[in-house]
Amino acid sequence: MVKEIAFFAYSVRDVPRARAFYGETLGLRPGDSFGDHWIEFDVGGATFGIGNGEPLGFEPGSSTGAAFEVDDMQAMRDRLTARGVEVGELLEFPGCVTCFARDPDGNRFALHQRRTN
Repeated sequence: MVKEIAFFAYSVRDVPRARAFYGETLGLRPGDSFGDHWIEFDVGGATFGIGNGEPLGFEPGSSTGAAFEVDDMQAMRDRLTARGVEVGELLEFPGCVTCFARDPDGNRFALHQRRTN
């Protein structure tokens, strides 16, 4: 029986560059690190990992599915855009606002902000 999500992982070619992107640019809190081949970030109660998955058949730049909850969507979008990150337009839904962005390897992720009203 599955009891929890162990981690989410994205494959990247340049792990130190991706570490800087996810830690410094996106602002994720670093967790465990296993040299320059696997780095984890603590995101709420989950772990987001990055590593070069090419030897295991995971092509860098093809990962999708991570959605990071933010407290100020416009501020985060502006921050990323100012740092040259490819960020899409804001999408408005009844329960949230979201947009999609890409890391330096081309992996796609979402920024998400729940509506409080």
